[in-house]
Amino acid sequence: MKLESGHSPLFVLCQRKSGRVWWKMPEITPNSGNIALRVRTLAQPFAAELGLDLWDVRFLKEGVNWYLRLWIDKPGGVGLEDCEAMSRAIDAPLDEADFIPQFYFLEVCSPGIERELTREEHFAQYTGSQVRVRLQRPLEGQRELTAVLRAYESGNVTLELEDASEIVLPKKACTSIRLAEDVAQPEEEPAEEENI
Repeated sequence: MKLESGHSPLFVLCQRKSGRVWWKMPEITPNSGNIALRVRTLAQPFAAELGLDLWDVRFLKEGVNWYLRLWIDKPGGVGLEDCEAMSRAIDAPLDEADFIPQFYFLEVCSPGIERELTREEHFAQYTGSQVRVRLQRPLEGQRELTAVLRAYESGNVTLELEDASEIVLPKKACTSIRLAEDVAQPEEEPAEEENI
């Protein structure tokens, strides 16, 4: 097991695919969606039991390795103990479910200060916050812009720029949308990936 901490997100890393079976888990059929969605379905009750929010789940390939990443959050922030507890809680259920055919690494992370907004509820939670947006293609010569998130609807992001003008961008035109580093938290390189 490897533990890391600091300014960037916290995570717990362990190797998976041991084939151990310890208990009976809810049924997840092969046709119930992509791996990230299936893992989210499996992990959500465990996160709730630990008092954690499941921020995001992604199954992605970096180089020759596959990674299953679960981002967790809670009011006041996440510590290493939370990452370890979630990793332990999901370990046996993932082994028993056995719906990931390839060898992979499991990482349980905190979303960090500059958390990436990926889900509809993320955008709703941080409407009015300053965000940093990286674009797939330059817009008026800029590939990155900082703006205030005004709305997210039907896959489109409305941003207020420094001059108080607003632009609407399709989310799919953005490689990432993250909270700006100096944004206060509320109380409570692209890889080949599957995310929900």
